[in-house]
Amino acid sequence: MLKLSVEEFSRLHGYMLLVDKDSDAYQSMKVRYNDLKVILTSSDVNITEIDRIKA
Repeated sequence: MLKLSVEEFSRLHGYMLLVDKDSDAYQSMKVRYNDLKVILTSSDVNITEIDRIKA
């Protein structure tokens, strides 16, 4: 599960960097971004190195 979460977090970053921050798509992705941050942080994964959005 941890591997999948890291991969999804990374993939989601790529998508979020492609769309306008004011778009509905970005806002929808941001919800999943926050969910993944909680999962990874609670699993003691240091996401500071892989978090390119910092939202």
